[in-house]
Amino acid sequence: MLEAVEAMNARNYGSVIVVDDDEKVIGVATERDVMRKIVGERRNAADVTLAEIMTRDPRVARETDDVVDWLRIMSNERFRRLPVVDAENRVKMVFTQGDFVSYTWPDLIYQAGQMARASFGRSYAVWMIGGGIMLYSVIMVIVVASMS
Repeated sequence: MLEAVEAMNARNYGSVIVVDDDEKVIGVATERDVMRKIVGERRNAADVTLAEIMTRDPRVARETDDVVDWLRIMSNERFRRLPVVDAENRVKMVFTQGDFVSYTWPDLIYQAGQMARASFGRSYAVWMIGGGIMLYSVIMVIVVASMS
């Protein structure tokens, strides 16, 4: 267990994917598992095995799935890391919520811009009325000032 935690610390990873001899996913151990099942239970990490704290048979996604399906799985089932496997169930990558944010960031910026433009466009009549009233007020001040 200590080796897994040391590896996570050395690489700044939040989890490890546990695979069998054929590189097929059999478990996932996360920082949360370490905190809950070792620290929270006041156990000695040297006496605990990775198999004791890992989530067995975790949910995986296929590399041929749509990325949006991956996010839906993660959101609905409430986890932040999703092992992605090939047709032989061998791990190819781990998709995280951070990856999804990076993947969708340009779209989010574009959508925010569109929403801002749409909001301004909907209130265009209000801007025109307000601008008209302001212009009328300025003209009236000039006319009244020129009469005196």
